Amino acid sequence: MAHFWFISAPLFGHLDWGGFLKTAQALQRQGHTVTWISESPIGGALAQAGVPFAPVRRTGWLWPPPPAPDLSSIPPQEAVMLRYRRALDTWLSEAWVAEGVTALLELVRDTGTPDVIAADPFLSAAALAAEALAVPLVVCGWPALKELNEDYLFPVQKTLAADSQARIERLCQQFGLAGVNFSQGATPSVLSPHLHVSYFNADWYQADADNLLPQTLFVGGAPTPPTDTPPAWLADIPAEAPLALVTLGSVFTGDLGFFSWAAQAAARAGYVPVVVIGRNPITPEKKAELKAALPPGTRLLNWVPFEHVLPRTRLMIHHGGMGTTHAAVVHGIPQIAVPHAADQRGNARRIAQAKVGLNLTALDVQRGALLEGARALRDDTRVQQNARELAAAFAALGGAERAAAALEAVVGQNR
Repeated sequence: MAHFWFISAPLFGHLDWGGFLKTAQALQRQGHTVTWISESPIGGALAQAGVPFAPVRRTGWLWPPPPAPDLSSIPPQEAVMLRYRRALDTWLSEAWVAEGVTALLELVRDTGTPDVIAADPFLSAAALAAEALAVPLVVCGWPALKELNEDYLFPVQKTLAADSQARIERLCQQFGLAGVNFSQGATPSVLSPHLHVSYFNADWYQADADNLLPQTLFVGGAPTPPTDTPPAWLADIPAEAPLALVTLGSVFTGDLGFFSWAAQAAARAGYVPVVVIGRNPITPEKKAELKAALPPGTRLLNWVPFEHVLPRTRLMIHHGGMGTTHAAVVHGIPQIAVPHAADQRGNARRIAQAKVGLNLTALDVQRGALLEGARALRDDTRVQQNARELAAAFAALGGAERAAAALEAVVGQNR
């Protein structure tokens, strides 16, 4: 039996990526030792999942980020640079990454050296620690992609690419490493030479087919059947009433206007809105304002059990987060994505390319496109059929069990 470290940023969404936590559980069922490593705020979620948790003081992920500057009073080019730099600082802040590497190396004294480190796609400290320990790194939740051609980068991207390269070089020098778990081109990123597990399928990334590297494994996924009774608020909704789930995941939960607009659109299209605002607290005054702006009959919740709610959901309106998008796909639910940042734009684009939903901008929302979109998806039987067929294609790939088998194979290759 082998020992696996699973390392994630201290955010609930980073436990998922479509099947990251499920992969750890699958390995446990096979008799392997699994230790999940992150910062203490997510310890409760790991305990609930039955996965042993080892807290560290830092994972290298800068969270919460510094307060956002007022971008309205500066030139557009400078504003774009600030937004890109804030994103870079989140996963590649040198001081935080260095502290994360040190914390991981110290943890070896307590747990022993793992056979494989599985990490979420943006944890630089995990990539460096794996090299320092001479342990294979597996990236879970993101395909392995070729570097972007520098000729196609915008000036701001070229500037930050050079900054990224310099930061990685300095971190490697600090720990005496070569950077084997990073791409070496114009746009550095965490890149395992061994295995990248994606919980989607190859068709989902058809537009990127020429850029996929051979260490990518697509495993899809399937719904998790519930093992307990549904919550009372859900049981009180008539079984024939179609639900529309509205969520912004666990990070972008301060956009209260989005929740209101989406719920109003869903209600007018004939759905019962279920608005999920995440675990990040909002003031009682703000929550009261949101309640007042929601249509009658809306359920306003901090969290919902997907395994109970999604089988009854007929529309999802969300931000395009990886885990949320995946959950909609495996349940065959048409979706409207309004991306807010980072990888969400790519997920929203792929939703539209797969013809299982719509990709809207914030401006589209302000112009009332949510209502038009909700009605269109309600009436479009082709999109509904596409969603069901894509769910079946994902289920056929094996999901977390196949991912676990692939991680076991990496152990075998390294022994």
